[in-house]
Amino acid sequence: MLKAGVVGATGYTGVELIRLLLAHPEVELARITSRSEAGRPLEVIFPNLRGCGDLRFEAPEPDRLAACDVVFFATPNGTAMQWAPELLEAGTRVIDLAADFRLKDPAVWERWYGMPHACPDLLEEAVYGLPELHRERIRSARLVANPGCYPTAVTLGFLPLLECGAVGAEDLVADAKSGVSGAGRKAQVHTLLAEAGENFQAYAVAGHRHLPEILQTLREVRPGAGLTFVPHLLPMIRGIHATLYAGLREPVPDLQALYEARYAEEPFVDVLPAGAHPQTRSVRGTNLCRIAVHRPQDGDRVVVLAVIDNLVKGAAGQAVHNMNLMFGLDERAGLHAVAVLP
Repeated sequence: MLKAGVVGATGYTGVELIRLLLAHPEVELARITSRSEAGRPLEVIFPNLRGCGDLRFEAPEPDRLAACDVVFFATPNGTAMQWAPELLEAGTRVIDLAADFRLKDPAVWERWYGMPHACPDLLEEAVYGLPELHRERIRSARLVANPGCYPTAVTLGFLPLLECGAVGAEDLVADAKSGVSGAGRKAQVHTLLAEAGENFQAYAVAGHRHLPEILQTLREVRPGAGLTFVPHLLPMIRGIHATLYAGLREPVPDLQALYEARYAEEPFVDVLPAGAHPQTRSVRGTNLCRIAVHRPQDGDRVVVLAVIDNLVKGAAGQAVHNMNLMFGLDERAGLHAVAVLP
């Protein structure tokens, strides 16, 4: 059994990670940490996990965490980079669910996150944990940068088009919407029920932190790719819906066949039948990305629809998928959940 630890286990991503790891057939969840809740039983903070063992939150201590085979950081940006070097030195593998190791250029990191990087020497080693793109590199990684939720949906939606050169990559558009859990568990006015309920709005149009992450990945596939990315806040708890637009180049391939072939062997990408419209509720609580591809009026633009659960495929589930790859386990282990309806 793998021994796993979760640092920063009291946020929405943290509890989702705990939920998945407790049900994983090959994992012993050995450590869950929280400075503010140290000493308190898990079920006191998260009553849904009552009866799932006798875990208690503890203060994070490097020596205790280093006894784990893998440590997940479900912490604010800027935390994992303080701890990762010591854990890696001890032989513990690290999966960071925040953004500390996603960007390869430390100057770009500092610009978007407002702080110098604590260990820029590790940025090149860190593997960007999108299994559909970097599966083999993840298998041998010591340090994985788990992708953001928006970048996961947007990248998976565009990937087949960019890989085959079917679109002009210089003017891509991503119109993406997220539920309020994507903003985290901390109290904020804009996520209060009376503020977010019965409301719909765009935000960060001038520039969102996920933009450089998405561009970095798209340009790995197609140098020179350009993207207009506009996120929106939806009055729901979970889910991301990304509507993606690109101009087609001649000759236009069979788009449905293209997507079906690209993702035929991917356990967590489901390409829907032609003409379908994926719903966020169809992936709630699962590690699936559901995709549909359209060519309206057989015109010169393609529209891709991609939906994920931002807390699972967009965070904790993808982290577990990465762990499975890193330790040679069945990729699907612990990730068999079926979406909850209604």
